[in-house]
Amino acid sequence: MKLNIIIVLLVVVILGACTQKNNNKLIVGMELAYPPFETKDNDGNPIGVSVDLAYELGKYLNKEVVIENIAWNGLIPALQTGKIDIILSSLTITEARKRQIDFSDSYSKSLLAMLVNINSPVNSLDDLNQKGRIVAVKQGATPFIFAQKYLTNATINSFASESAAVTEVVQGKADAVLYDQLTIFRNYQMNPNTTKIVALDIADEDVDVWGIGIKKGKTQLQADINKFLIEFKANEGFKEITKRHLIVEKKEFDKHDFDFFF
Repeated sequence: MKLNIIIVLLVVVILGACTQKNNNKLIVGMELAYPPFETKDNDGNPIGVSVDLAYELGKYLNKEVVIENIAWNGLIPALQTGKIDIILSSLTITEARKRQIDFSDSYSKSLLAMLVNINSPVNSLDDLNQKGRIVAVKQGATPFIFAQKYLTNATINSFASESAAVTEVVQGKADAVLYDQLTIFRNYQMNPNTTKIVALDIADEDVDVWGIGIKKGKTQLQADINKFLIEFKANEGFKEITKRHLIVEKKEFDKHDFDFFF
């Protein structure tokens, strides 16, 4: 009888220790495929803006950060099933996602821009929204939805990949491709002799804002993360992250009159 009691007590102690150990970890889900925000170095270690932000959040919460590299479509299911504690992966806050998970306050924004063929007369959204103008977009992506809403006079050609849409512009088969500013800038760097960049003046409702994904019902964690973001911004934490990962992009964004991420 005494032996049974001792065994039960040992099990309780071990389970308690395991629970305590898990409580001291913050499991962060991200897809390490989007430099400079979420990616890997040559040794396979996570690096980038979101990685640094995750470690800063871990310090604030006094938790050890463990980063799980998960394919994009698997992030929300992983959060819902408790495999991860949060999603920190350039995740746009949308009404559809709000029905699945909760979000922190937004900490970053991503605006659209145009990559225009160098010989096209298009220099604004109004120029593009004319009969005879052709816009290339990736199927189903935010620019595709934006084009359907605002470019009703132009011909909208959609493609399965971003690179296919860009190729149409580079080869002069389309006037412009719409995408987020960072992607447009990177494609311009690869095609400086055949393309030009045009910034877009778009409504606030069409600006993508990013938040940290949190499992529904985790209200205390949500409140703690929001407090962290307020302090991190006030202490110019995003300026330090920009210096480490986005210094070139910041200069180019300023040059092209793009709003920056933070």
